[in-house]
Amino acid sequence: MASADLKDELLCSICLCIFRDPVMLRCGHNFCRVCIDRALDTQDESGVYTCPECREEFQERPALMKNINLHNVAERFLFTQPDPVEISGIYCTYCVDSPVPAVKSCLMCEASLCEKHLRAHSKSSEHVLSDPSTFLENRKCSVHKKILEYYCTEDSACICVSCSLAGEHRGHRVEMLDEASEKKKGKLRNILQKLTTKREETEERVQNLEERWRKAQEKASGEAERVTALFTDIRRRLDDLEKRVLSEISRQEKEESLSFSTLIHKLEIKKDELSRRMRHIEEICTMTEPLTVLLEPDTGDLCDPEERGGDEDINRCLHDNRCSH
Repeated sequence: MASADLKDELLCSICLCIFRDPVMLRCGHNFCRVCIDRALDTQDESGVYTCPECREEFQERPALMKNINLHNVAERFLFTQPDPVEISGIYCTYCVDSPVPAVKSCLMCEASLCEKHLRAHSKSSEHVLSDPSTFLENRKCSVHKKILEYYCTEDSACICVSCSLAGEHRGHRVEMLDEASEKKKGKLRNILQKLTTKREETEERVQNLEERWRKAQEKASGEAERVTALFTDIRRRLDDLEKRVLSEISRQEKEESLSFSTLIHKLEIKKDELSRRMRHIEEICTMTEPLTVLLEPDTGDLCDPEERGGDEDINRCLHDNRCSH
Protein backbone atom coordinates (compact mmCIF):
# COMPACT_ATOMS: atom_id res chain seq x y z
CA MET A 1 0.00 0.00 0.00
CA ALA A 2 2.83 2.38 0.92
CA SER A 3 4.58 1.60 -2.37
CA ALA A 4 1.39 2.34 -4.30
CA ASP A 5 0.90 5.63 -2.45
CA LEU A 6 4.51 6.60 -3.15
CA LYS A 7 4.08 5.73 -6.82
CA ASP A 8 1.05 8.03 -7.03
CA GLU A 9 3.17 10.88 -5.71
CA LEU A 10 5.84 10.16 -8.32
CA LEU A 11 3.49 10.35 -11.33
CA CYS A 12 3.71 13.25 -13.77
CA SER A 13 0.21 14.73 -14.12
CA ILE A 14 0.75 15.20 -17.88
CA CYS A 15 2.02 11.79 -19.05
CA LEU A 16 0.84 9.85 -15.93
CA CYS A 17 4.20 8.05 -15.76
CA ILE A 18 7.00 8.04 -13.19
CA PHE A 19 8.90 11.34 -13.36
CA ARG A 20 11.71 11.48 -15.91
CA ASP A 21 14.10 14.41 -15.32
CA PRO A 22 11.55 16.21 -13.07
CA VAL A 23 11.51 20.02 -13.06
CA MET A 24 9.53 22.43 -10.89
CA LEU A 25 7.62 25.63 -11.68
CA ARG A 26 7.56 28.61 -9.32
CA CYS A 27 4.12 27.51 -8.09
CA GLY A 28 5.74 24.33 -6.70
CA HIS A 29 4.29 21.70 -9.08
CA ASN A 30 6.56 19.15 -10.76
CA PHE A 31 6.52 17.67 -14.27
CA CYS A 32 8.77 15.72 -16.60
CA ARG A 33 10.97 18.24 -18.40
CA VAL A 34 9.88 16.99 -21.84
CA CYS A 35 6.18 17.09 -20.86
CA ILE A 36 6.17 20.65 -19.48
CA ASP A 37 8.34 21.91 -22.37
CA ARG A 38 5.77 20.61 -24.85
CA ALA A 39 2.93 22.13 -22.82
CA LEU A 40 4.65 25.53 -22.72
CA ASP A 41 5.44 25.32 -26.45
CA THR A 42 1.71 25.13 -27.18
CA GLN A 43 1.20 28.31 -25.12
CA ASP A 44 3.87 30.35 -26.94
CA GLU A 45 1.45 31.75 -29.53
CA SER A 46 -1.03 33.03 -26.93
CA GLY A 47 1.76 34.58 -24.84
CA VAL A 48 0.03 33.47 -21.62
CA TYR A 49 1.66 30.61 -19.70
CA THR A 50 -0.19 28.58 -17.08
CA CYS A 51 0.66 25.67 -14.79
CA PRO A 52 -1.16 22.52 -16.04
CA GLU A 53 -1.78 21.55 -12.41
CA CYS A 54 -3.06 24.72 -10.65
CA ARG A 55 -3.55 27.04 -13.67
CA GLU A 56 -1.41 29.78 -12.10
CA GLU A 57 -0.54 32.29 -14.83
CA PHE A 58 2.96 33.59 -15.64
CA GLN A 59 3.63 36.79 -17.60
CA GLU A 60 6.71 35.25 -19.22
CA ARG A 61 7.67 31.67 -20.05
CA PRO A 62 8.57 30.28 -16.62
CA ALA A 63 12.07 29.03 -15.91
CA LEU A 64 12.28 25.28 -15.21
CA MET A 65 14.14 24.40 -12.00
CA LYS A 66 15.46 20.83 -11.77
CA ASN A 67 14.14 19.01 -8.71
CA ILE A 68 17.20 16.94 -7.84
CA ASN A 69 15.69 15.32 -4.74
CA LEU A 70 12.57 14.20 -6.62
CA HIS A 71 14.76 12.99 -9.49
CA ASN A 72 16.78 10.78 -7.12
CA VAL A 73 13.65 9.43 -5.39
CA ALA A 74 12.02 8.55 -8.74
CA GLU A 75 15.15 6.77 -9.99
CA ARG A 76 15.49 4.76 -6.78
CA PHE A 77 11.81 3.83 -6.90
CA LEU A 78 12.14 2.58 -10.49
CA PHE A 79 15.30 0.67 -9.57
CA THR A 80 13.58 -1.17 -6.70
CA GLN A 81 10.52 -2.17 -8.72
CA PRO A 82 10.69 -5.73 -10.07
CA ASP A 83 10.19 -6.12 -13.78
CA PRO A 84 7.00 -8.11 -14.41
CA VAL A 85 7.69 -11.31 -16.27
CA GLU A 86 4.70 -10.75 -18.53
CA ILE A 87 6.25 -7.53 -19.85
CA SER A 88 9.22 -9.46 -21.26
CA GLY A 89 6.87 -11.51 -23.44
CA ILE A 90 8.85 -14.74 -22.81
CA TYR A 91 6.71 -17.83 -22.28
CA CYS A 92 7.32 -21.45 -21.32
CA THR A 93 8.56 -23.53 -24.23
CA TYR A 94 6.64 -26.61 -23.08
CA CYS A 95 3.23 -25.03 -22.38
CA VAL A 96 1.88 -25.42 -25.90
CA ASP A 97 -1.83 -25.38 -25.04
CA SER A 98 -1.85 -21.88 -23.52
CA PRO A 99 1.06 -19.44 -23.05
CA VAL A 100 2.42 -19.37 -19.50
CA PRO A 101 5.07 -16.79 -18.51
CA ALA A 102 8.53 -18.27 -18.10
CA VAL A 103 10.45 -17.76 -14.85
CA LYS A 104 13.78 -19.23 -15.99
CA SER A 105 15.60 -20.28 -19.13
CA CYS A 106 17.90 -23.31 -19.43
CA LEU A 107 21.03 -22.57 -21.45
CA MET A 108 21.73 -26.27 -21.94
CA CYS A 109 18.27 -27.10 -23.25
CA GLU A 110 17.82 -23.74 -24.96
CA ALA A 111 14.31 -23.65 -23.49
CA SER A 112 12.31 -21.35 -21.23
CA LEU A 113 10.46 -22.85 -18.25
CA CYS A 114 7.42 -21.93 -16.19
CA GLU A 115 7.20 -22.74 -12.46
CA LYS A 116 5.67 -26.17 -13.15
CA HIS A 117 8.23 -27.31 -15.75
CA LEU A 118 11.08 -25.78 -13.74
CA ARG A 119 10.31 -28.11 -10.82
CA ALA A 120 10.51 -31.11 -13.19
CA HIS A 121 13.65 -29.87 -14.91
CA SER A 122 17.01 -31.59 -14.47
CA LYS A 123 19.07 -30.31 -11.55
CA SER A 124 22.34 -31.35 -13.18
CA SER A 125 25.15 -28.76 -13.11
CA GLU A 126 25.25 -28.90 -16.91
CA HIS A 127 21.82 -27.38 -17.03
CA VAL A 128 22.61 -23.72 -16.33
CA LEU A 129 19.58 -21.60 -15.50
CA SER A 130 19.30 -17.89 -16.22
CA ASP A 131 16.62 -15.22 -16.28
CA PRO A 132 14.11 -15.64 -19.11
CA SER A 133 15.77 -14.88 -22.43
CA THR A 134 14.85 -15.13 -26.11
CA PHE A 135 18.47 -15.40 -27.29
CA LEU A 136 19.43 -18.71 -25.73
CA GLU A 137 21.48 -19.79 -28.72
CA ASN A 138 23.80 -16.85 -28.10
CA ARG A 139 24.77 -18.37 -24.74
CA LYS A 140 26.46 -21.36 -26.44
CA CYS A 141 29.80 -21.52 -28.21
CA SER A 142 29.28 -21.44 -31.96
CA VAL A 143 32.26 -23.83 -32.43
CA HIS A 144 31.93 -26.39 -29.64
CA LYS A 145 28.18 -25.96 -28.92
CA LYS A 146 28.92 -25.76 -25.21
CA ILE A 147 27.71 -23.19 -22.73
CA LEU A 148 29.77 -20.01 -22.54
CA GLU A 149 31.15 -20.07 -18.99
CA TYR A 150 34.34 -18.02 -19.20
CA TYR A 151 35.56 -14.63 -20.38
CA CYS A 152 38.91 -14.25 -22.14
CA THR A 153 40.38 -10.98 -20.88
CA GLU A 154 43.04 -10.89 -23.63
CA ASP A 155 40.57 -11.20 -26.52
CA SER A 156 37.55 -9.72 -24.71
CA ALA A 157 35.44 -12.69 -25.73
CA CYS A 158 33.03 -15.10 -24.01
CA ILE A 159 34.27 -18.69 -24.38
CA CYS A 160 33.40 -22.22 -23.37
CA VAL A 161 35.61 -24.68 -21.49
CA SER A 162 36.84 -26.28 -24.75
CA CYS A 163 37.93 -22.88 -26.09
CA SER A 164 39.96 -22.38 -22.94
CA LEU A 165 41.60 -25.83 -22.90
CA ALA A 166 42.12 -26.67 -26.54
CA GLY A 167 40.90 -23.82 -28.68
CA GLU A 168 42.37 -20.56 -29.89
CA HIS A 169 42.13 -19.08 -26.37
CA ARG A 170 44.34 -21.78 -24.85
CA GLY A 171 46.81 -20.30 -22.33
CA HIS A 172 44.98 -16.98 -22.18
CA ARG A 173 43.93 -15.42 -18.91
CA VAL A 174 40.26 -16.18 -18.35
CA GLU A 175 37.64 -15.37 -15.71
CA MET A 176 34.27 -16.78 -14.83
CA LEU A 177 31.45 -14.94 -16.60
CA ASP A 178 29.89 -13.79 -13.33
CA GLU A 179 33.22 -12.47 -12.07
CA ALA A 180 33.97 -10.69 -15.35
CA SER A 181 30.43 -9.34 -15.46
CA GLU A 182 30.71 -7.89 -11.93
CA LYS A 183 34.03 -6.27 -12.80
CA LYS A 184 32.53 -4.71 -15.88
CA LYS A 185 29.50 -3.58 -13.90
CA GLY A 186 31.85 -1.97 -11.38
CA LYS A 187 33.61 -0.09 -14.16
CA LEU A 188 30.29 0.91 -15.68
CA ARG A 189 29.02 2.11 -12.28
CA ASN A 190 32.12 4.28 -11.94
CA ILE A 191 31.56 5.65 -15.43
CA LEU A 192 27.87 6.14 -14.63
CA GLN A 193 28.76 8.01 -11.45
CA LYS A 194 31.13 10.27 -13.36
CA LEU A 195 28.56 10.83 -16.10
CA THR A 196 25.89 11.54 -13.48
CA THR A 197 28.18 14.07 -11.81
CA LYS A 198 28.97 15.69 -15.15
CA ARG A 199 25.29 15.75 -16.09
CA GLU A 200 24.37 17.39 -12.78
CA GLU A 201 27.18 19.91 -13.25
CA THR A 202 25.94 20.57 -16.78
CA GLU A 203 22.36 20.96 -15.56
CA GLU A 204 23.57 23.35 -12.86
CA ARG A 205 25.42 25.36 -15.51
CA VAL A 206 22.30 25.38 -17.67
CA GLN A 207 20.26 26.65 -14.72
CA ASN A 208 22.87 29.31 -14.00
CA LEU A 209 22.89 30.38 -17.63
CA GLU A 210 19.09 30.43 -17.72
CA GLU A 211 19.08 32.56 -14.57
CA ARG A 212 21.67 34.93 -16.06
CA TRP A 213 19.66 35.03 -19.28
CA ARG A 214 16.52 35.90 -17.32
CA LYS A 215 18.34 38.65 -15.45
CA ALA A 216 19.80 39.97 -18.71
CA GLN A 217 16.31 40.07 -20.21
CA GLU A 218 14.97 41.87 -17.14
CA LYS A 219 17.87 44.35 -17.30
CA ALA A 220 17.33 44.96 -21.02
CA SER A 221 13.60 45.44 -20.39
CA GLY A 222 14.35 47.93 -17.60
CA GLU A 223 16.82 49.84 -19.80
CA ALA A 224 14.27 49.95 -22.62
CA GLU A 225 11.65 51.35 -20.26
CA ARG A 226 14.11 53.94 -18.91
CA VAL A 227 15.15 55.07 -22.40
CA THR A 228 11.51 55.20 -23.51
CA ALA A 229 10.62 57.37 -20.51
CA LEU A 230 13.65 59.61 -21.17
CA PHE A 231 12.75 60.21 -24.80
CA THR A 232 9.10 60.72 -23.89
CA ASP A 233 10.18 63.47 -21.49
CA ILE A 234 12.49 64.99 -24.13
CA ARG A 235 9.66 65.02 -26.68
CA ARG A 236 7.36 66.64 -24.12
CA ARG A 237 9.94 69.34 -23.39
CA LEU A 238 10.50 69.93 -27.10
CA ASP A 239 6.75 70.23 -27.63
CA ASP A 240 6.54 72.79 -24.81
CA LEU A 241 9.50 74.72 -26.22
CA GLU A 242 7.96 74.65 -29.70
CA LYS A 243 4.70 76.05 -28.34
CA ARG A 244 6.52 78.84 -26.46
CA VAL A 245 8.62 79.80 -29.50
CA LEU A 246 5.59 79.78 -31.80
CA SER A 247 3.66 81.85 -29.25
CA GLU A 248 6.51 84.40 -29.10
CA ILE A 249 6.68 84.56 -32.89
CA SER A 250 2.92 85.12 -33.04
CA ARG A 251 3.17 87.89 -30.42
CA GLN A 252 5.96 89.67 -32.29
CA GLU A 253 4.05 89.32 -35.54
CA LYS A 254 1.03 90.99 -33.98
CA GLU A 255 3.14 93.83 -32.58
CA GLU A 256 4.83 94.36 -35.94
CA SER A 257 1.51 94.26 -37.72
CA LEU A 258 0.17 96.96 -35.42
CA SER A 259 3.32 99.06 -35.90
CA PHE A 260 3.22 98.70 -39.68
CA SER A 261 -0.48 99.52 -39.71
CA THR A 262 0.18 102.72 -37.74
CA LEU A 263 3.05 103.72 -40.05
CA ILE A 264 1.07 103.03 -43.15
CA HIS A 265 -1.80 105.15 -41.81
CA LYS A 266 0.60 108.06 -41.09
CA LEU A 267 2.16 107.77 -44.53
CA GLU A 268 -1.25 107.69 -46.16
CA ILE A 269 -2.14 110.98 -44.37
CA LYS A 270 1.18 112.50 -45.45
CA LYS A 271 0.63 111.34 -49.01
CA ASP A 272 -2.81 112.98 -49.06
CA GLU A 273 -1.36 116.22 -47.68
CA LEU A 274 1.38 116.23 -50.28
CA SER A 275 -1.12 115.57 -53.02
CA ARG A 276 -3.24 118.48 -51.85
CA ARG A 277 -0.26 120.88 -51.79
CA MET A 278 0.86 119.66 -55.20
CA ARG A 279 -2.53 120.41 -56.66
CA HIS A 280 -2.46 123.93 -55.10
CA ILE A 281 1.00 124.62 -56.50
CA GLU A 282 -0.05 123.36 -59.92
CA GLU A 283 -3.03 125.78 -59.85
CA ILE A 284 -0.74 128.70 -58.97
CA CYS A 285 1.61 127.69 -61.75
CA THR A 286 -1.23 127.88 -64.28
CA MET A 287 -2.16 131.47 -63.31
CA THR A 288 -1.20 134.21 -65.80
CA GLU A 289 -1.73 137.18 -63.62
CA PRO A 290 1.53 137.98 -61.75
CA LEU A 291 -0.22 139.88 -59.02
CA THR A 292 -2.49 136.95 -58.28
CA VAL A 293 0.48 134.61 -58.11
CA LEU A 294 2.31 136.83 -55.68
CA LEU A 295 -0.70 137.30 -53.48
CA GLU A 296 -1.22 133.57 -52.96
CA PRO A 297 -0.17 132.31 -49.49
CA ASP A 298 3.28 130.78 -49.20
CA THR A 299 3.20 126.96 -49.67
CA GLY A 300 5.81 126.48 -46.95
CA ASP A 301 9.02 124.48 -46.82
CA LEU A 302 8.54 120.83 -47.75
CA CYS A 303 11.29 119.91 -45.34
CA ASP A 304 10.11 121.85 -42.30
CA PRO A 305 11.21 120.56 -38.84
CA GLU A 306 7.88 118.95 -38.08
CA GLU A 307 7.90 116.86 -41.23
CA ARG A 308 11.53 115.95 -40.78
CA GLY A 309 10.73 114.68 -37.31
CA GLY A 310 7.92 112.51 -38.65
CA ASP A 311 10.16 111.05 -41.34
CA GLU A 312 12.83 110.20 -38.78
CA ASP A 313 10.27 108.39 -36.64
CA ILE A 314 9.13 106.36 -39.64
CA ASN A 315 12.69 105.50 -40.74
CA ARG A 316 13.67 104.51 -37.23
CA CYS A 317 10.63 102.22 -36.95
CA LEU A 318 11.40 100.59 -40.29
CA HIS A 319 15.02 100.08 -39.25
CA ASP A 320 13.97 98.47 -35.95
CA ASN A 321 11.61 96.06 -37.75
CA ARG A 322 14.36 94.99 -40.18
CA CYS A 323 16.78 94.39 -37.34
CA SER A 324 14.27 92.27 -35.45
CA HIS A 325 14.28 89.79 -38.35
